Amino acid sequence: MAHPAVVVLRRSILAVFLLGVVGSFAELLLIGHDEDVPQFVPLVLFGLALGLLAVLAATGARPAFLAFRATMVLFMAAGLLGSWLHFQANREFQLEVDPSLAGWALLAESLQAKSPPALAPGVMVQLGLLGLAWTFRHPRLESRDLSTRS
Repeated sequence: MAHPAVVVLRRSILAVFLLGVVGSFAELLLIGHDEDVPQFVPLVLFGLALGLLAVLAATGARPAFLAFRATMVLFMAAGLLGSWLHFQANREFQLEVDPSLAGWALLAESLQAKSPPALAPGVMVQLGLLGLAWTFRHPRLESRDLSTRS
């Protein structure tokens, strides 16, 4: 049986993860982040994670835990790719506005642009790490005992 502090910590991590996913999902919907296929990626991943958490709450099945972990790796990859795509869009825009920009000046302008925020997709990396932290040495993965919940 897990130490009570570990149970509280695990539940807290899950609560922060859920707040982040639901909040980010709502924000992306509100700003219309659904114009093309790459913009749907975080929305799909958020839905997948929430669906897997529902399955885990109902069954606690080991394959669902493993699928959740794989989804968290996809969260991190999507966050890195999203930051790159946001940066590239900003870079292209800055070069249209001022073709003489280069080097550090171009980098700074691209990173400081407000739309799209270059580092905003990094929240996907953070959420992926939180999800992995929640599953770290989870009792359901450590043993085959289905009576352990936290």
